[in-house]
Amino acid sequence: MRIVRFTTGEEPSYGVLTGDLDEYGQPGDDAAIVGLVGDPLYQGIKLLEKEYRLEDVRLLAPVLPRSKVVGIGRNYAAHAAELGNDVPDEPLMFLKPNTSVVGPGDTILYPRQTQDLHYEGELAVVIGRICRDVPAEQATDVIHGYTIANDVTARDLQRSDGQFTRAKGFDTFCPLGPWIETDLDPHDFNEGRRVQTFLNGDVVQDGTTADMVFDVPALVAHVSSVMTLLPGDVILTGTPEGVGPMQVGDEVEISIEGLGTLTNKVEARS
Repeated sequence: MRIVRFTTGEEPSYGVLTGDLDEYGQPGDDAAIVGLVGDPLYQGIKLLEKEYRLEDVRLLAPVLPRSKVVGIGRNYAAHAAELGNDVPDEPLMFLKPNTSVVGPGDTILYPRQTQDLHYEGELAVVIGRICRDVPAEQATDVIHGYTIANDVTARDLQRSDGQFTRAKGFDTFCPLGPWIETDLDPHDFNEGRRVQTFLNGDVVQDGTTADMVFDVPALVAHVSSVMTLLPGDVILTGTPEGVGPMQVGDEVEISIEGLGTLTNKVEARS
């Protein structure tokens, strides 16, 4: 099931996207949205009789984390190596504020404080209920679903600060979307889901989730051993190799097999 958050120009609503995706992860001509009663994280899946054409709505970030976005660094060995880092012995965590979240089609704002703004295409895990100290084998019980993320990073600030908060925490630095896919098992990603990033139409990242050092259940277990996770919290699972700079005017598309495509453009922050 694909859960979307959308607007018709009024207050945001939730719905279920129907229809098939094409080979590029885009909805087909038969795509429609069936409305839901409230936020499914809290109301469950309760369908309304109202249906919307996809072209008549604007998709929003499919979840607004109530509490936090937890990033995982260096979870692909080749990405760690391309930046001159070793693979950590346990998941390397950092936080992005929930104010960094934007949705599909929204603008990534290029701050004046950086001269080296990078894309990082990633699989994102959306937590479905309050949990702490979750065993890896029970991760499925607390996962609401999966979406796509761009872990936007000011690489020069990351180097100069020696930690990640400012480099990854600016407003608009966490695009999420286009929807949440609920009907996947976390172990599906061990088989390998293709993760691709396109910069102005050119492939710049082309990896697979099978190359994650720590898989989804291990990440849920590790993060929840440190902090309580709340419904709507998001875990970013790391990025494949091929990260690089974006410029004002660029368009970034991130596609994950079975999850669709997340597209955003870069504009200067005033």
